[in-house]
Amino acid sequence: MAEKTEEGAPKKASKLLPIAVIVVLTLIGAGGGWVVGAMVAPPPETPKAEVAVAEPAAAAHEGGKEGEAPEIPKIATEANGVVLLEPVTTNLSYPSENWIRIEVALQFKGTPDVTIAEAIHQDIAAYMKTVSLQQIQGPRGFQYLKDDIKERVDLRSEGRVTNVMFRTFVVQ
Repeated sequence: MAEKTEEGAPKKASKLLPIAVIVVLTLIGAGGGWVVGAMVAPPPETPKAEVAVAEPAAAAHEGGKEGEAPEIPKIATEANGVVLLEPVTTNLSYPSENWIRIEVALQFKGTPDVTIAEAIHQDIAAYMKTVSLQQIQGPRGFQYLKDDIKERVDLRSEGRVTNVMFRTFVVQ
């Protein structure tokens, strides 16, 4: 039973106790979240001072200017058997006011052939002019487009291209 004051009315509960409980639970929750966050995603490593300072001779050798960090090598290079094609930007067949931009990289078996890559680029550009917006709508339409381009690349390269990688695909 609630305590009664001298006049017989019940004593009012203190508002300080629930506020203190909420503050304590909030601090416990925040601390637990911080600990779990540190375990799941540890903080990024800070770069070492050696990496930040580039030697002038190394920067000039890497193609950079003096005082600049050396250029990071790209993954897609002809030495890796991958050729990046120039972006294809063209309008669609219907509606003709819509444009499409597609960037493709080709992975060759062995040494890449630049003439085959250029022929494939031209073939993709010609094919994209025949595609309508309705054909490429949605995930299924995009998959059909990828399959069609892969088939054209296989025919043009006579099996020398092992993989067609779509880097960008924009319809405007």
